[in-house]
Amino acid sequence: MSKIQKILIKTKRQIFSEIPANNPSIFEGEGFDFAELREYEYGDDVRKIDWNVTAKMQKPYIRIFREERELNIVIVALLSGSLHFGSKRFKQEELAEIIALLGFSAVKNGDKFSLFTYDESLKSIIRSTKKVTAVNRGVEQVYQENCIGKRVNAKDLAKELFKKIKRRSIIFLVGDFFEEYDLRLLSKKHEVIAIMVRDKLEEHPPLLGSINLMDPSSLGSRYLDLNRTTKKEYEKQLQKRDHKLYLELRRARVDFTKIYTDENPYIKLKKLFIKR
Repeated sequence: MSKIQKILIKTKRQIFSEIPANNPSIFEGEGFDFAELREYEYGDDVRKIDWNVTAKMQKPYIRIFREERELNIVIVALLSGSLHFGSKRFKQEELAEIIALLGFSAVKNGDKFSLFTYDESLKSIIRSTKKVTAVNRGVEQVYQENCIGKRVNAKDLAKELFKKIKRRSIIFLVGDFFEEYDLRLLSKKHEVIAIMVRDKLEEHPPLLGSINLMDPSSLGSRYLDLNRTTKKEYEKQLQKRDHKLYLELRRARVDFTKIYTDENPYIKLKKLFIKR
């Protein structure tokens, strides 16, 4: 059985559980559209009582809602050469599993989803759909994409997505986020969620001594003496850059989480949406 098949079987089992209460969808719908207020009638659900209006009017009033809104889910895989790294498994494989979980969860929720890849430009992989087979196809394409030698054009990402996506959507950006992103424009129109895929080894490298390192994005290489001093300085600079990234995401009102290659992405995604 191929790794892609294993990812699809595993994620389908997690999302499409036989007992819905045990494994609910990763994310829920936005709720119901508010329609009107009316006086409480015998038999109405007391949970729908609007207590503020009731207190003002001195009579119980309830809130009436229209049918639940359909979400528009957009998944964007940020494909850079740096995904071709991993101590437990490659980050690209973890990214593919996250996309599968989000895609299947959208299908289970009855929501439309679409999938894009992004490096130098935005490419449509799956157009808006509710089909399970589309998730399978999208995950396979992302998993098999050759990322070596690619860089993400972080500067133009928000602008391209803003132009491309007309309908208000929940946009998931999935990548390792070693670039600097300005998502303020995008988050004014859409709900944006950043999912960072990292490997613990790249954040805390071992003491390897003198080694030749290659950058899978630029394909450049250099010799480095990875001793205690250089390791400490590297970790310090990475923490500083990540702290700046977190501040920028918070300013843009973008929710985010970090998932390592040795973690279960389903659990991390559930925790993210429970907090929201």
